Amino acid sequence: MAESTTFTIDCDTCVMQHTSACDDCVVSFICSREPDEAVVVSVDELRALRQLSTAGLVPELRHRHRTG
Repeated sequence: MAESTTFTIDCDTCVMQHTSACDDCVVSFICSREPDEAVVVSVDELRALRQLSTAGLVPELRHRHRTG
């Protein structure tokens, strides 16, 4: 059986944290989460979100990993 691959969205790892980008982050459109709680999205779900974004149905995913 193939290993599941996931993409984790955690505000604490995003360079956009505490900016106006948070106001319409795609995460807020797909679930309501508690502050400091990560959201884990499967690769298939990430692809679906990208397709929805490309179609203009949800904003683009703005999460960017911090470096350093």
